[in-house]
Amino acid sequence: MQAAVAGPGEVPGEAEHVIPGAGPTLRPGERPTVRLRDTGPDDPPRYAPEWLELREGADAAARAVELLDPLRIRLANLPGKAGIVVHDLGCGTGSMGRWLAPRLDGAQHWILHDRDPYLLHFAAVAAPRSGADGSRVSTETRRGDVGRLTPDALAGASLVTASALLDVLTREEIDTLAAACTGAGCPALLTLSVAGRVDLTPSHPLDAEIAEAFNAHQRLGGLLGPDAVTAACEAFSERGATVRLHPSPWRLGPTESALTAQWLRGWVGAAVEQRPELRERADRYLSERLAACAAGELRVVVHHTDLLALSRPTGGAS
Repeated sequence: MQAAVAGPGEVPGEAEHVIPGAGPTLRPGERPTVRLRDTGPDDPPRYAPEWLELREGADAAARAVELLDPLRIRLANLPGKAGIVVHDLGCGTGSMGRWLAPRLDGAQHWILHDRDPYLLHFAAVAAPRSGADGSRVSTETRRGDVGRLTPDALAGASLVTASALLDVLTREEIDTLAAACTGAGCPALLTLSVAGRVDLTPSHPLDAEIAEAFNAHQRLGGLLGPDAVTAACEAFSERGATVRLHPSPWRLGPTESALTAQWLRGWVGAAVEQRPELRERADRYLSERLAACAAGELRVVVHHTDLLALSRPTGGAS
C-alpha cells in the first residue's frame, strides 16, 4: 500500500495541499475509511477516497495485463454458462472492477467487500455495467473483514481479486486468504503489492535511507509490507495453487505530478515517523523533491508486484 500523507516532517506551508486520511498519522477531523480488521476508533485510516481517485490512473497503467490470459483460460473452462462471480476484497472506490470487468468476457457479478459503507456505495454506483463482449455486469456490496474470510464465504466464487491489499495484511491474514481461495477452488488476482523498491531520477544521497525507513514503517504491527508477496506465494503454493508473478510498477513523470507529490509526502512522512532523527534532513529532502516535481524534473518508479494464484478447482475439474 502506498501512504499518501506526510506526517511528521512535512514541508511547512504544504499541509493544506495534503489529502487527508491515507497517511501515517490521524489528524483532527479526518474520517476513517478502509479498515481491514476490527480496530479501535483511534486507529489511523488506510485510504482516503481522494487518494484512491488520484492513484486510479497510475494503478490502471501499472497492473500486469500479462496475467490476464492465463486467468481468462481458467475462467473460460469453468463449468456452466451462467457467467462468473468475482469477489473484490478491500474494494475501496471500486477501481479494480473498473479496470478488470471490461477486460473479461461474459456476464459478471461482482461482490464488493469493504469496511466502509461510503466507499462501498461509491464503488457500486461507479461500477462498470458491461464486460468486454457487452455482457451484463452486476454488483452487490458486503461489509466485512477480509482477515476472516472463509471458503464458505467464497462458495460459488469464480475469482477473488484485490488491489494494494496484501502488504497491509499480517502473515496470519494472508494464510487465511490463501486457505479461503484454495478451499473454494477459485483463482486469485492480487495486484499492486509494494515490492520495497523505489527509483527516483535524478537520484539523491538520502533516497536509500528514506526507502529503508519507509519499508520498516510498512512492517509495523506485524503487517508484511514488502514481504507480503513472498508470504502469499508460499501460502498459496503450500495449498497446491500455481502462482505467477509479474512486475507492476508505477512510472511517474511530469504528467503525474499531482500523484507524485502526494506519494512523496506520504513516503517521506512515514519514514520520519519510523525514524524521527531523520526529520531535519527529510524536511530539506522533501522540499527539494517537491520543487523538482513541480518543475517537471522528477521521475519516480514505485515497484509493485502482481500475483495470480490458480488454485486447484474443487470437485475434480481441470
